[in-house]
Amino acid sequence: MIEIQACPKCKSEFTYQDQDLMICSQCFHEWDPKEETIESTEASLKVLDSNGNELIDGDSVIVIKDLPVKGAPKPIKAGTKVKNIHLSDGDHNISCKIDGFGSMALKSEFVRKA
Repeated sequence: MIEIQACPKCKSEFTYQDQDLMICSQCFHEWDPKEETIESTEASLKVLDSNGNELIDGDSVIVIKDLPVKGAPKPIKAGTKVKNIHLSDGDHNISCKIDGFGSMALKSEFVRKA
């Protein structure tokens, strides 16, 4: 028997099992929990740069526009190369270290793959 999971569509906890499928009683979304776990892990790791290229951990990227930094007297200039990035979840999905600024979190829409 499969344990009860929250609905991936509306996040409701009122779900029930019907044979191999899970069904949400709130939005009537049906899904196979075995397939859902595989898709969610693949989807959560996919991060695209400004040109649509997929980024992976350890890539090098180039900043495509000047980015202001709170508390710093100058922005990160366009053309700055950032090495050895780490991908994370959230709005700012790239964690990295930039020379002269230290540890930073960047949005993938402001970088391109080097």
